[in-house]
Amino acid sequence: MLILNPSRVNDMMRAASGGRRRWWRAQRATVVVLGATLVLGGCAARRRVGDGGTTGGGASPVRRGDAAAAFDPARIYSAMGLIAAPEPVPFVASVSYLAGPTPDTTLAVITLSLPNRVLTFAREGERYRGAYEVRIDVKQGLQSVRHVEAPQIVRVATFKETTRDDESIIFQQIISLAPGQYGLDIAVRDAGSARSATAGSILGVPRLGPGAISTPIAVYEAAPRTRTDSLPSFVTSPRATVAFGRDSVIPIYLEAYGAPAAATAAAAGDARVPVTLTVRSDRGGTLWRDTATLARRTPIPAAAGRAPLYSGIVNVPVSRVGVGVASLVARRADSGATSAANDSARAPIFVSFGDELPVATFEEMLSYLRFFTTPERIRALRDTAPEFRAAAWAAFLRETDPNSGTPQNEAIRDYFGRIRQANLRFRDEGGAGWLSDRGMVYVTLGDPDQVYEQAANDVSQRGRAQIWEYREYRVQLVFVDQTGFGRWRLTSSSAAEFQMLARRLQTRRAS
Repeated sequence: MLILNPSRVNDMMRAASGGRRRWWRAQRATVVVLGATLVLGGCAARRRVGDGGTTGGGASPVRRGDAAAAFDPARIYSAMGLIAAPEPVPFVASVSYLAGPTPDTTLAVITLSLPNRVLTFAREGERYRGAYEVRIDVKQGLQSVRHVEAPQIVRVATFKETTRDDESIIFQQIISLAPGQYGLDIAVRDAGSARSATAGSILGVPRLGPGAISTPIAVYEAAPRTRTDSLPSFVTSPRATVAFGRDSVIPIYLEAYGAPAAATAAAAGDARVPVTLTVRSDRGGTLWRDTATLARRTPIPAAAGRAPLYSGIVNVPVSRVGVGVASLVARRADSGATSAANDSARAPIFVSFGDELPVATFEEMLSYLRFFTTPERIRALRDTAPEFRAAAWAAFLRETDPNSGTPQNEAIRDYFGRIRQANLRFRDEGGAGWLSDRGMVYVTLGDPDQVYEQAANDVSQRGRAQIWEYREYRVQLVFVDQTGFGRWRLTSSSAAEFQMLARRLQTRRAS
């Protein structure tokens, strides 16, 4: 088992990015014996990168138009081939592979992320302290090959940081394994409560010898390795997610092993490994294709018995990928390498609308906005050419943001939060809860100031009335349960009044 060196993590965090935009700012890094917990700062330039690893294969198609999947990130991440655990401690994990210090070892980079909100924080002086524990078990059959128990401490500066719902905590663990098949189990427990979650997968650990290529690893920050017997110096994004209209590129870290077949011994020091990069949609179509070269990092001459190491960072343009789940395939293009084992590798990427909006398609997002903005504004977004949609969406976020001084659009965040709540509160009314009459009103106006209900004690009585009062708008909306089965419908006069009010609020947001 490899131990993550605290000094290397600190060097990684200080490493210059060569003029490239910094995708995150680590507010604090807490390093423990077997892993590192990185807490992403709340005022970071909002980020996102594709993933550096999957437990096998490419991304599985995500069913379009599935309201439950759209608001259950675990289902989307599982469909991508990542390891995802649902509530009460939702986490997402990925596994990436790099060449190890010897021909018979491979480094498995196990990375997971979870939001601050799932931890129990307590005041500690001027800061807030939370704790959690990660258990990792790697098995072959019934035999344990590697076992990790890593208690972690998280400290944040403000109470607001404790409520973050994005990929705010990242844990990394590097394990040296022999090539082969393994079972992987990951458990995460909040130390301040009884909440925990587990998830697992099957690992196919490859042999990464001369002519091979590593897993494409999406990173926040990375410094290329110079030797295969050293630890990687990067922070990956386990969720493989970038934000449409906010992020311009997906930085991908990649390694290749062994000199290009066409390179002569005299030119070996200047040789580069060419790589073909292809992004395919969840339906198999090619979204983007390009070539890149990886520079030699191993000093000359290389240590006896070790293949030269080539590595670098390539940027995948978000605007060319579009919204949704896709697969990035990297393949060595140098002559002679195509016959080598593991000369290609793939990893999933997901272009979403933001941390709080895990919606799989552009059309889905527009359908969810029907109570937020005007039909004219939605039509304008829908009619935008695909290559300009990222810019149009970014402009829409700016124009509807009630507080431009924060990285989030609070209006959009709260609106989708109400959709999630409506789907829970009104799920018994038939269909999606947010599309029921009460759901529609709740999503548009929020919680009423007062609710009055006639014959509340007799739930089976037909014709029961429920009145929602909104004092800010000086309106009372009346719902009637004509069937006695809890199917509440707005009266015609209340429906007309609500439509007028909703249109006024939508116009205000669009102006």
